[in-house]
Parts: sequence; C-alpha cells; structure tokens
Amino acid sequence: MKPIKLDGRSLTRAQLVDVAYGAHVELAPEQLPAVARAADFLAEQVRREEPIYGVSTGFGSNADRLLGAHRLREELPGVETSGETLHEELQRNLIVTHAVCVGEPFAPEIVRAMLCIRINTLMRGHSGVRVETLQALTDMLNAGVVPVVPQLGSVGASGDLAPLSHLAIVLLGGGEAFFDGDRLPGAEALRRAGLKPVTLSYKEGLALNNGTAQMLACGVLALHRLEELLDTADLAAAMTIDAFAGRLGAFAKEVHALRPHPGQVQVATNLRRLLEGSTLSDIPYHLVPRFRPWLPQSWSVLAESAPESQALRFDIGWDWVPLTQRHGREKFYARFRPFRGGKKHQPQDSYSLRCIPQVHGAVRDAAAQAARVLEVELNALTDNPIVFPDAQKEHVEEQVISAGHFHGMPLALAMSYVKAAIPVLASISERRLNKLVDPATNDGLPAFLIGNEDSTESGHMIVQYTAAAIVNDLSSRAMPASVYSIPTSANAEDHVSMGANEARHVLSMVGDLGKVLALELYTAAQALDLRRDMINAARDLSRRAAAQALAAKVAGAPAADDAAREGFLAEVEGLRIELAEAEEFRPGIAVAAAHAAIREAIPFLERDRAMDAEVATAVQLVADGRVIAAAREALNR
Repeated sequence: MKPIKLDGRSLTRAQLVDVAYGAHVELAPEQLPAVARAADFLAEQVRREEPIYGVSTGFGSNADRLLGAHRLREELPGVETSGETLHEELQRNLIVTHAVCVGEPFAPEIVRAMLCIRINTLMRGHSGVRVETLQALTDMLNAGVVPVVPQLGSVGASGDLAPLSHLAIVLLGGGEAFFDGDRLPGAEALRRAGLKPVTLSYKEGLALNNGTAQMLACGVLALHRLEELLDTADLAAAMTIDAFAGRLGAFAKEVHALRPHPGQVQVATNLRRLLEGSTLSDIPYHLVPRFRPWLPQSWSVLAESAPESQALRFDIGWDWVPLTQRHGREKFYARFRPFRGGKKHQPQDSYSLRCIPQVHGAVRDAAAQAARVLEVELNALTDNPIVFPDAQKEHVEEQVISAGHFHGMPLALAMSYVKAAIPVLASISERRLNKLVDPATNDGLPAFLIGNEDSTESGHMIVQYTAAAIVNDLSSRAMPASVYSIPTSANAEDHVSMGANEARHVLSMVGDLGKVLALELYTAAQALDLRRDMINAARDLSRRAAAQALAAKVAGAPAADDAAREGFLAEVEGLRIELAEAEEFRPGIAVAAAHAAIREAIPFLERDRAMDAEVATAVQLVADGRVIAAAREALNR
C-alpha cells in the first residue's frame, strides 16, 4: 500500500483506518518548512529569554514558575547533573511524570491511529516541534513499534495528557512497547527496530502529549465499525420482515418524502432494495398458514405423490370464518378469503417492524453528526500554546497564544450522542428477536422456533435472554461521561470534557451492538426457514391434492351434513387455487444471499442441540462482515 502523506490538512477517516491496520505514513515535504519555522521561532524566543508557557515556564498550575539560568538543586550535596539543559529536563519530565495510565493496553490499531493523528496535527506548523522529532515519531510508527498505552487516565482536557505521554515516553527510550508480537521495554523495542531515542527540545513534550488523539482515534475506529453495523442492522431487519411476511407500505418512497430526515430516507431505501424480489412480504393474509405441531398423520395424504413430504417437520392450519361472523365485514371478505392463519388481518405491523426507518435512521443521523465532528478534528490543531511564527506582532504573547484547543468537548458531546443511540439500535433489534420467538406475536410461527412435538425442546428461547442482557448492559453504559467534569491540576484545569472515556465507551459498546444484531440474524434465519417452508408446503399441498385435503388443515369447518358445508368447500377450493397458482415463496434476493451465508456456517435447528458454538459463529459472521458482504454482492449483481 502506498504510504499516506500527512500534511496536517487532508487526513481522512478512511486513511486513518488504513494506518491503524498497517499502512505507512510519510511527511509532506511541502509542509516541513512551516514546521521548521515554528521550531526556529521558539528557539529564538528562548535565546531572547522571553517568558513562554510550556517553554520557559512550568505547566498547568505551575505556569507562573519561570525557569532560571541554572539548577538550584545542583547546589544540594550529592546531586549529579544529567547533562540536560533545564528546557530539555522540563520537556522530559513532563512526559515521564504524565505517563501514569492504568488498565489493559489499547489494541495496536488504536495506538497506531493515535500516533498518526499526533503526527498529522503537528504537521500544521503551529506547535514548535522540530522536523527531526516528527520524523522520529513517523519512523516509530512505520517500523511497527506500538507503545503500550493503558486505557484509563485521560480526562479529555488538557487533551489526552496521560495516554499521549505513554506514546511519547517510548520515543524517549522509556515505557513499554509491542514489537513483532513481544512486549518489551521501550528502549529495547527501539533498538530492535533500528531506531534511537530522542532528546526533546523546546515545547516538544507539551506538543506530543497535549491533544485529543486518544478520544479521536477511539471515535474514528468506533464509527468505522458502527457504520458497517448500521448496514447490518438494516439487513437483520429485512430478514426479520421476510420471516414475518411483513408489510412494505411503511417503507414506500413517497411516505418518507414527507418526513425527509436523511437517515430515515436512507434506511427506507435500503429496506426496499434488500427486500426486492421477495414473495413473502406483502403476501395476502389468508395465504399464510400458522404452525401446528407435527403428527405422524400430518402429511399422509401426500405420502405417495410427494415422498419428500415425509421430511416435513411441522403441520400447518387455518381457522375458517363462518358466515355468522362476517356481518359488517362483507367488503373485507370479498377481497380476502375467510381464513385466518398466521398473519393477522391488519394493515400494519408492530412498531419494531413498521418504524425501522425512523429508529435506524435516527441512529444513522447521530453517526453522521459524529462523523462531521471527527472529520474536522482530524486536521485540527489541538495542543497549546499555539505558535504563530509568521505573525508580525509587538509582543511574543501575541505570537504564542494560550488557548483551549485541547479541550475535548466537541468530541465528547458527539460521542455522547452516539453512545445514547447504540442501545436504541440494539433495543429494537432485541424486540424483533423477541417477536420471532414469542408465539403470541410471531404471526403463526412455532413457540421459540422449534417443533417441540414431545415437549422437551427450548429452541431459541434463551437466545433472546442473551440479547436482553446485552441491551440492558448497553443501556446502563449509555449515561454521558461528558456531564461529569472533575477539576484537575489544582483547579487550574477546572472544567474537563471526559471525552476519552466517552469515546472509549462507544468503542466497546459498538462491539456489543454487533453481538445483538448477530443474535437477531441467527434467530431470523431460523424463522425465515420455517415461514418459507410452511407457506411452500401449503402451496405444494394445493398443487398436488384436492380441496378435501386442504380442508383437513382448516379448523372450524361445518360438519358433513351442515348446509354450509358446500359453501365452505367452495371457499377452500378458492384458497387452494390461489395457493396452487402462486409462484414459489421466497425472501428478497439480498436477504436470501445473507441467509445462505448464515446457513453455510450454521445449519437449521431441527432439534435442540448445543448452541454456544453457533452463537459464537453468528457473532463472528457479523464481526468479519461475511453476512453483509453476501447481501451486498447480491445487490450488485
């Protein structure tokens, strides 16, 4: 892969993801003079003994402490000098004292993204770092040296001080790093990579650790994964709609033109495409039979003409609506035949199906808003103070300006929006899953999607429990961290963003959202098999046998000597003809492709069996994108 050129102005989210997963970077040559000018400007101001925050003063609440001409402590007995200048010591001490995070290390892709972000923002030429320091940071990234950065320790202002110090300390030959799979002391990792430690110059420590790189890296990679899951959520919903033989009017283009939220319109469009070619959705109510438990005699009428019927694992049935119950409903029964099967006689599905565009679309809009914020931040300057070497000002304070670009609140609030949206998407997915397994709501499918002839089987019952547990956990983690500011640095930093926690939470929550969607797909695939096979079994029966055979599947029929019997049989014959003349019932083309991808890895649940490995496989199918890839390939064909 061609190295990605960093110039401080044009880094994209896609490029950052590429770097996170292994791409190399290079410094844009045309921008290096600006970098050098800022470094040279600071060196000149130090020579002139100008007081500059973070260069010739302490940090934070020590900002009023000016560096002297020499170390007072050298006059103390037994003190050895290090050979560093006070300015070098100031920058080194900033890094080594701030690298105090705790917890498990971030994954390598997060750390690589942090390094890339830091290099890119320093390339703006307003931070005062030297070109050679930036090149050393670039060489470390390209060599595959990955600093160990524990996850807990940033309050999101002044930037991600502690985690970024864990990045920089390795550059100095300290800390720890991963290299070629080994966790090593930082100096050893540099040695093995053929690199040498760096001695920091004026403001370089502050430039390296003062910024929003941790929260931005977590946010970008979380959004990258979430955007894939948004499409997966639409696919899972489409498969569930087909499994319900759902109604598609709620997704019509003209409907959503009247409330054109971008995400909502996009989801409705996605659903129409995913369900294109379906003969299950929008099927007439009366053609959908309901499940009945299999009995040995269930398909005896077809035994000779259709030997494969012996393999059917269910029975089917309808209720007949007698004439006495049709008063005032004559117009309805002139259009729909008087049989009640699995699909209720109502023109709208429940909210978890009908309102998919409104709910999924709102989550998409939250992600889009976060993407806008992250894209601005990727090429923003986020350290402090800001150096304007080319400005013609009377006082240095007007050329080195202390501001607040390190404050992570723009990212924190964007992440809190996404953080609240993730449980919403997980929740509606779990509600669809629950509808599929509940015989009171699944429109004629078997309870827990299993035949259970002998009352010994649980089917997909506990799959819903797992989804419910994850949704509850996601909901309890959705409280915004950004509303809890805890002052730091002796109240000099008296309002912080907590954006690092916000983005880190989102990153972990996205993974759990994927698990819920995987459970819906796993369950919807089972339901889709049952729905398709039940309706096609009714079609096959109607094509191979007379009305009397179909009538045996109808409850509430008049007795043989009842005057209504002849009319009943005539209505059954009408049902039989309609079923017989129907084309084979099948899901949408994209849904069918996704279903096939699932079935390649996980067989239909004929009887209760251990499901733990299958659930893990379903989660992996979503995580590695195989299911959504199958649907996309079908759409592209």
